[in-house]
Amino acid sequence: IRDLVRSRGLGDVYKRQSQGFTFNQFLIIDENPLLFHTGMKSLFPLVKEAIKTVIPVSKLKYIAFSHFEADECGAMNDFLKEAPDAVAVCSAIGKMVTVDDQIIRPARGLNDNERLSLGKREIQWLYTPHVPHGWDCSFIFETSGKILFAGDLLTQVGNVRPALVENATDQILGDNLFPLDYYSKSANTQEVLKRLADLNPDYVCCMHGSSFKGDGKKLITGLSELF
Repeated sequence: IRDLVRSRGLGDVYKRQSQGFTFNQFLIIDENPLLFHTGMKSLFPLVKEAIKTVIPVSKLKYIAFSHFEADECGAMNDFLKEAPDAVAVCSAIGKMVTVDDQIIRPARGLNDNERLSLGKREIQWLYTPHVPHGWDCSFIFETSGKILFAGDLLTQVGNVRPALVENATDQILGDNLFPLDYYSKSANTQEVLKRLADLNPDYVCCMHGSSFKGDGKKLITGLSELF
């Protein structure tokens, strides 16, 4: 995973609980590099510097995000200015109802199961409305590495966390942020979680907290059992 995904937990920038909260951005390196999540606008200088340790920011081709919230895409326009050939990528619903009105050039809206080639690697777009929240909510699945970029699905509190944990199912589920009631608990929640579990991901990359290496199906199935 180290060769594919770079996670930047930006620490105690935004406190929702006394334990703190991390914000992770993920960079997929390929012929057409993709950044998943920008962080809030205030975090742009930090995220930009982190990316520069790997590639020039101007080389970004795609800047994707799960759903329209500040921590997912607040710095989108800053990145679009720094990377003149980059394209924002979101769900087709997100593009239609919000995104194109808010960013400086049109986004590419992807439909459920649509695939996007990055070069040697390919992502599959997974539309997951209201799971955990947001009509436009979606995740991406990098097919060759079986890596699920799962946004807010498995949020964990704490401002000092390892970027990656192995087979720590109980730890991640135990630290999930259900007390904040951030799940919409829609009629399709179980269906969506089963679909994600059936991808059998080897990695689950989380927006908040540690990412996971191991039996991703067991992890997501365990999450579904909490409802």
